[in-house]
Amino acid sequence: MKRILFLSKGEDSPSTRYRALQFFPRLSEAGFEPVHVTMAGSPGSYLGALAEARRADVVVVLRKTLPGMLLWSLRKCARRLVFDFDDAIFANSDGSASATRAARFAAMARASDHLFAGNAFLAERAAACNPAVTVVPTCIDAARYDVTAEKPADHVDLVWIGSRSTRKYLEQALPALRLAAERVPGLRLKIIADFDLPDAGIETVPVRWSAEREARELASSHVGIAPMADNDWTRGKCALKVLQYMAAGLPVVSSRAGVNAEVVRPGDNGFLADSPEDWARAIEDLAGAPALRENLGRAGRELVLSRYATGPVFETLKGALERLA
Repeated sequence: MKRILFLSKGEDSPSTRYRALQFFPRLSEAGFEPVHVTMAGSPGSYLGALAEARRADVVVVLRKTLPGMLLWSLRKCARRLVFDFDDAIFANSDGSASATRAARFAAMARASDHLFAGNAFLAERAAACNPAVTVVPTCIDAARYDVTAEKPADHVDLVWIGSRSTRKYLEQALPALRLAAERVPGLRLKIIADFDLPDAGIETVPVRWSAEREARELASSHVGIAPMADNDWTRGKCALKVLQYMAAGLPVVSSRAGVNAEVVRPGDNGFLADSPEDWARAIEDLAGAPALRENLGRAGRELVLSRYATGPVFETLKGALERLA
């Protein structure tokens, strides 16, 4: 049985949950022995990670770039080293270039036997440092989102799921959402996150995120929204919230940016918006057409099942690990 060690900053990290832990049952069924170890916070955690690396057939570092001495030590311990990343960690979070981040990213890429990139943009950047790259899209367990929930009849609920780190994108979209609220009576904004926007200028429904209620809260909404800037940082994003909306059977309105613009197919499973007027018009059209919402939502779920669910993506991951191990 081949032992696959995943190293990350912790089990609560989205990259750990979506790019490692959710595959553990499938990895076990396929004859691998998957193990996760946290590598952060103390010298002891790093020493423990190095000890575990000596026992593994393949070591996968999730998203985390390492300082020179630690990277050298891990490379010496690991039979096969993989760097998995689903963000543009070579750039600053505002999309600007960072020489420091780029250098650490390049060092990780060159030291690795193989790279798992979350999308084609990331793969292209990685290939400049190491051509051994496989695109492994961030994916979701679509069955978790296949729930039935009653939607409010006297409101139209837009839903946004995220965290404080991506709050800025939602705030930037507020003028467009306020414009839509002027045209759509009963329009509300459900925020599934760790914050609320009480001064948004549109009625909000704050929902504290939890794994247990996430799917039901999405399913009880009408339209999923994904505003986002367009820069190198956001091009590295892997459209997770869009996939969650689609898995829950919701039509999506998104900025024309990054992978979102590849996943959202205008008129088929949602709409792309370039301006406040685009946003307001798309929301108005969806608010007044329940049948359209249902048709677009169905098409989005079908896309997730065929390309972005754990089953098809796991086959790509399994093939790469089998070759490495």
